[in-house]
Amino acid sequence: MELPLVCYTVVGPLLLSVIWMRYKGLEYVIINYRWLFVCIFLLPVSVVYDVFMYVRNKIVFRLNSAPKQHEARVRKVQEQVKKWQADGCPTQMCTARPGWSNVSFRRGLYKKRLRNIDVNLIDILSVDTERQVVYVEPMVTMGQVTACLIPLGWTLPVLPELDDLTVGGLIMGVGIETSSHKFGLFQHCCVTFEVVLADGSVVKCSKNDNPDLFYSIPWSYGTLGFLVAAEIKIVPAKKFVKIDYMPVHTHQDILSTFKRETEKSSGNEFVEGLVYSLDEAVIMTSNMTDEAEPAKVNSIGHFWKPWFYKHVQGYLKDGPGTEYIPLRHYYHRHTRSIFWELEDIIPFGNHPIFRYLCGWMVPPKISLLKLTQGQTIKELYERHQVIQDMLVPLKDLGQSLVCFHEELGLYPLWLCPFTLYAQPGMVHPAGDKDEVYVDIGAYGSPKQPHFSTIPSTKKLEAFVIEKKGFQMLYADSYLSREDFRRMFDHSLYDRIRQKLDCQKAFPEVYDKVNRKVRD
Repeated sequence: MELPLVCYTVVGPLLLSVIWMRYKGLEYVIINYRWLFVCIFLLPVSVVYDVFMYVRNKIVFRLNSAPKQHEARVRKVQEQVKKWQADGCPTQMCTARPGWSNVSFRRGLYKKRLRNIDVNLIDILSVDTERQVVYVEPMVTMGQVTACLIPLGWTLPVLPELDDLTVGGLIMGVGIETSSHKFGLFQHCCVTFEVVLADGSVVKCSKNDNPDLFYSIPWSYGTLGFLVAAEIKIVPAKKFVKIDYMPVHTHQDILSTFKRETEKSSGNEFVEGLVYSLDEAVIMTSNMTDEAEPAKVNSIGHFWKPWFYKHVQGYLKDGPGTEYIPLRHYYHRHTRSIFWELEDIIPFGNHPIFRYLCGWMVPPKISLLKLTQGQTIKELYERHQVIQDMLVPLKDLGQSLVCFHEELGLYPLWLCPFTLYAQPGMVHPAGDKDEVYVDIGAYGSPKQPHFSTIPSTKKLEAFVIEKKGFQMLYADSYLSREDFRRMFDHSLYDRIRQKLDCQKAFPEVYDKVNRKVRD
């Protein structure tokens, strides 16, 4: 009697599961049921980690212990570089931070073959309200920055969205926010950089002191030295952001409204667009304020609230509207849903029941999502997912949206305008004048039947080069070395690498971001 019972209760369901998986396919199961592992394991672990880091950072900042430890930490970086020299410079160097621990979904395979240097610098060192700068180490996150500055009445001019984005990543890579049409990219808000060079020395640089190195650091991806600190401008903060939602229902209205609000002479402090189809979008303009109409306050950061992009989509039916959002909630409005990527991992994540019961644990740490990906799921995401930001001149936005639609058919798309200053470095306008560009962010599963990751991405890259735009390099690049140098100005970068003897110490940017070279 026991054997049939065992077969009935264990073997039977197991056999049915295997048959069902064979019928549906292993890929289907892995992609559509990963939420089980995420909800049961990754969400609780993420909460514990966040609480630990929050308490730890509060204690360190209040005790003011970080500045005292900073010099010792920098010396440890120097010692590692000098040890590399003493060993005969056997291989090039990179940071020891594991590839899974950063926000980028790119796989940092190069770390396995390079000399790993531990740069464990994670603290806010000081806030100087007289000079209006904050002095930070490179692994300080945007979540740390807002938690520290906003209660003091200050904020960064450009404060990128996601909590886990780091200062170092935003400087060595790129950072953007909806205030960038006023202030430029994250790099344009930086006052000084402190860098450990290939010879083990520490150098501080600014626009006036060692300007060539200062302008070469952004977009250099750790290929000129190890960033160990930065000073960044701060500006006064207010309690709320007054946000106006403007739904538009034709392709031409998307372009004209977005352009008008970006270039408005009276000025909007923040401008953003969420595009839900080729002909439908919601354009949002916002300004900080200390006063708010109580009935229109919407604290969108609370865990039980709908995901922001879903909330915004409602204005396509409801018409224009105005709300007041607490400042920190506004800055991290896309964090809970990781823009809209969490929907692919937890399909029911925006359901009211899930939000009320489990929303306080959302989102899972991106680093943990990457760490727990098996080879199969990595390959599946690479085949079926796009995570790209392309930067194109505002005047070419219309053609760009059509190109994205034809190649990807992926919505929503994120639109963020920014001023690109005519300054030296790898990224600047084609002419000698400042120019307004727009970041088009595409995240998720493309719906075009003909989509194929490499050919489709290459077509987007070719279009962006033609328009004299740029590709954010946190994601995979498929450009040839020649096209990469067409897209990015290497003249100053090459000169600094030669001057600082970086060839034997660090790979080039291309060798770190290009998929074929890395693999």
